[in-house]
Amino acid sequence: MNAATVTATTPDKDWWRGAVIYQIYPRSYQDSNGDGIGDLRGITARLPHVAALGADAIWISPFFTSPMKDFGYDVANYIDVDPMFGSLGDFDMLMAEAHRLGIKVMIDLVISHTSDQHPWFVESRSSRINARSDWYVWSDPKPDGTPPNNWLSIFGGSAWAWDPTRMQYYLHNFLTSQPDLNLHNPQVQEAVLDVVRFWLKRGVDGFRLDTINFYFHDRHLRDNPPLAPERRNAATAPAVNPYNFQEHIYDKNQPENLEFLKRFRAVLEEFPAIAAVGEVGDSQFGLEIVGQYTSGGDKMQMCYAFEFLSPDPLTPSLVANTQQAFERAAPEGWACWAFSNHDVVRHVSRWGAEVVDRDAFAKLTAAILLTQRGSVCLYQGEELGLTEAVLSYEDLQDPYGKEFWPEFKGRDGCRTPMVWDSHSHQSGFSSAEKPWLPIPVEHHLRSVSEQQGHDGSVLEQYRRFLTFRKQHEALIKGEIVFHTVSEALLVYERRLGNQAVLCAFNLSAQSQDLVLPQGVWQALDGHGFVAETAGDRVNLPAWGAYFASNDL
Repeated sequence: MNAATVTATTPDKDWWRGAVIYQIYPRSYQDSNGDGIGDLRGITARLPHVAALGADAIWISPFFTSPMKDFGYDVANYIDVDPMFGSLGDFDMLMAEAHRLGIKVMIDLVISHTSDQHPWFVESRSSRINARSDWYVWSDPKPDGTPPNNWLSIFGGSAWAWDPTRMQYYLHNFLTSQPDLNLHNPQVQEAVLDVVRFWLKRGVDGFRLDTINFYFHDRHLRDNPPLAPERRNAATAPAVNPYNFQEHIYDKNQPENLEFLKRFRAVLEEFPAIAAVGEVGDSQFGLEIVGQYTSGGDKMQMCYAFEFLSPDPLTPSLVANTQQAFERAAPEGWACWAFSNHDVVRHVSRWGAEVVDRDAFAKLTAAILLTQRGSVCLYQGEELGLTEAVLSYEDLQDPYGKEFWPEFKGRDGCRTPMVWDSHSHQSGFSSAEKPWLPIPVEHHLRSVSEQQGHDGSVLEQYRRFLTFRKQHEALIKGEIVFHTVSEALLVYERRLGNQAVLCAFNLSAQSQDLVLPQGVWQALDGHGFVAETAGDRVNLPAWGAYFASNDL
């Protein structure tokens, strides 16, 4: 067998390193049957959009059987598709079409907890002596009848719910209808790994692991200590949530998780070229945990924390400090960065609320994200420059938003339906009279049909920049070296082998002058930004960028 044959037939086990992963929230992507809710057939029909964008993979948020109390993140059957989204056959067709287009498919696994309607929990709560009695986290009350400790739920209130049949409390880090699995039990681990094998045998290319650091709890159920007010950070939970008042050292982030992740990785290695990215839901120890979970080559290929998903404004120092902190915490690891997802305010609104030229801001932030060291997740609609939707309380679906309204308005504002054709009913998302969430008027004007083919649009800039990125391997897998980090200017190099790509950004509404670092720099084109140059000086317009190469 010659080298060419090996290259053509051997899967690239490293495909995930530097990949651009496009997140699809299935309820809101494309409705194929007119019920107002997106589905798998709808995703399949819209995959050419993902291919045209230039993404390497898709991550599909949960589509498993579920009572939808948390919209799929409460799983009642891990190995079937909820009828709302279609069938296993529909999923197989989606997989086939994605692979035909050269797109990898990653699915969202939620294994820290299940729905209370999952048969495992139904059996577990039926008595204290059944075969699955220890599959969830059960505890007797304190002598006065109160919960066993002070742990809090991210969705508000105690993390313990009383069950009158067992006369015990069960742990739920999220909704009371989302009981936590007891992964200290080897049988639970085996059951979860069987789920992993089921989907790998079906052909998926990888997984996004929801709340990966919540898998294990402290066996002794010790109280979390209080957190000093100055250390309370709203990245894990909204600022109005008392969850931020504790140091979460016992209810999650347990050392036993490292061994389980090795077992998980071993299952992935049974199949060719599989990758997983873990969501580390922790604002206190996020990068430290990412470092642990991605070290050694025997756990997660990549993880992401919340540094770029928090309310903190995007500044040159935030970018530099985050990358440098990651390098210290995870010298062997690989990050997966995102600016938006289904749980946070869309970044164009979160960071750009005061920006006059939102399109220019959207283009600049895309270029910054797509030149970071690490892989990248783009969230559906981000490529259109969609803003956070402002919804009335009557339109809310998210239980999180209902709990903390109006100080925190929940996650529905970033989950409104995708807009495809401004001249079609419901912008081409659905033929239903009323979709599951309303589409804001301003989104209709930013549809794919309105932007496609218009050179100055946000959509065409995303497509252009993704093409530019693929032309320079240093932007995909290279190291990152910072040069200028000021109030407005952010300048760094991406280096790989003998290639260096200089990336310079102006994060302000005023033009900025920049002196290039030492070296012979050749300006690059094809990225969609324009800057004036004179020798070693560059004038960056407001929200502008400049790129150059240097063969080392």
